[in-house]
Amino acid sequence: MKQVTKLMIKDFNIMKLGYDFMGYKVDRTKDLSFHHLIIPHRESKAYGIGEGYLYWNGAILNQDTSHEYLHLIERLDPEIFGGITSEMVDMNVKRHLDTENLRQIRSMLEYFEKEHCSDRSFKGKLLIKEKYLTERVRL
Repeated sequence: MKQVTKLMIKDFNIMKLGYDFMGYKVDRTKDLSFHHLIIPHRESKAYGIGEGYLYWNGAILNQDTSHEYLHLIERLDPEIFGGITSEMVDMNVKRHLDTENLRQIRSMLEYFEKEHCSDRSFKGKLLIKEKYLTERVRL
């Protein structure tokens, strides 16, 4: 785990709060990952910021739920992805996980889920996995 990820987990009290930047349950530090907010990992070298693992460019997400889900949203609905990203950038700037930002994220997720509830993969599996719906905390 990158040093900046460890620092952000500590600074944002992720383990104490029990949820990440999108309001998803967190039980173990090893389940957490760094999500590039402003400059995507794939573009960070072009911007001269190495791998892009910089405090101002990150949010801490649960890899198997919120992080995976956010990248699905990015593919299917760039507008909602941008809205969620904006809320996480705001919390990064505030230096704490803010209840109002998390409520806004939940609202966008619920809208996305209504719009895409029946979307399926090429193999016929629902794209929105059950864990994406059940692993969020109520705030």
